[in-house]
Order: sequence, then C-alpha cells, then structure tokens
Amino acid sequence: MRNIALGVVAVGVGALIGWLVRTHLWNRKLRRKQTFFGLPDNAESLLVVNRDAGGPELMVKRHDVFALLELSAIIKDCGAHAQVIAHDAAHQGFGERTEFCVGGPASNRRMLAHMQSLLPGVRVNTDPEPGPDRGAFQIGSERYRLEPGSTEYVLLARLTAGQGQGARPVFLFCGQLPVTNQAATRYLARHHERLARKHGDNAFALLLKVVNSQAYGPDVVELVGDVTRAAQTPAPAPATTASRASHRAK
Repeated sequence: MRNIALGVVAVGVGALIGWLVRTHLWNRKLRRKQTFFGLPDNAESLLVVNRDAGGPELMVKRHDVFALLELSAIIKDCGAHAQVIAHDAAHQGFGERTEFCVGGPASNRRMLAHMQSLLPGVRVNTDPEPGPDRGAFQIGSERYRLEPGSTEYVLLARLTAGQGQGARPVFLFCGQLPVTNQAATRYLARHHERLARKHGDNAFALLLKVVNSQAYGPDVVELVGDVTRAAQTPAPAPATTASRASHRAK
C-alpha cells in the first residue's frame, strides 16, 4: 500500500510540475505577444478605418471588416480592449494607445498623416484617373504597380515614432485594395512571433505581395522585402518645371 501511495503522490507531483511548466510557458508567450503589440492586460487600443463614401454613418468595406476581425482576435488574446473609430474622427496623437490603422491614404486621412510623418520615403499614387500607375507604390527608387486580381501590394508597418520606452506602437495596413488590407492583418496574426523575435521593439516596414486574389482571396501572400530604411528615408522632392528647365540650360 505504501508503494501505491508513493506512486500516486509521484504522479500527482509530476502532473503539478507539468501544469506549472505549461502555465509558465503560456504566460511567457502571452507577455511577449503583449509587449510586441503594446497591449498589456486591460489596455485600450484604437482600430482606425475608412468611412465608406455615401453618408455620415460608419460603413466599412467587407474585406476591411474581415481585417478588423483578425485584429480584434489579437486584441482579445492579449486581454485588451478596442475602440473602432473612423479615420476622420481620430483627432489625437499617438503613443498613448496602440493603434491599428487600416486603409490606403486616398481614403484614410489618418493613414496619410502617419505616412507623411513616419514613412516619408513612401509615395502612393492616389490619382483617381485610370492609368498604369494608378494606386502604385513608390518606395525609394522602386515602383510597385497594381494589377487588380493578379498582383497587389500592401505595406505592413510597426512604428513608434521614437517616443521612448513605454510608447505604444502604431500598426499600419496600407494596401492597394481592401483585400490586401485583410491579407496584411492575417499575415501579422500568423507571423507575429517571428516578427517579434527579429525586430523586437524596433520599427519595421514590410512590403507584401498578394498573389491572384481573384482566385485565392487574401490567403496567398509573399514577402517582397523589408523596406524599413527606404520607407523612413525622405524621398527627394520632385523637380518643378522651372528647375528642370534651369538644369537643362546649364
């Protein structure tokens, strides 16, 4: 009987140790996720989205709704809370709360402001007139054109604006089409652990390519590259007609 009792005790102690180890590992994984997203327990965050044209009501495009659902799951896992707000109603600074900003600069004023301030090396062609460069990204010396349904690009960035330790990050999902915004949020949800190991608390900007969205939706995504340096380096101002004429005269 004593051997049986000792065996039961040993099994119980082993189970307790195993539970403690699993709990410790789970908590450590959670803390890393919370640190990467700037979302400690009960933290508040912002989900900034486009206001669909046609009225004052907050109406969000279908793929952007799916993007918000992806982000909401991340926020819930971190034990934090979210407030959804339209891009033209977000009259506040950044750094106090984690912000997830979804949509291109043509339809999202908040995105436009963030890119001008934090990613001055990125230019997005917002010309409404049809043309080969409509919606194209210019990052440094490279241009990435939109081919709807075939090849589409989205910029995924985590930025802190150098506000010091404790500042909450801003996540940007700047896509050429709404489906690319969803693709970027899904990419972040799937790869945040790898991104946290690689970048830590540092800012980064990644260019992603969504392949054949007409057939595969937001599921097939390729990493084009890390464009952080080019995106944060101010682009040279385009030459004016007068300056070009002056240059030719010389």
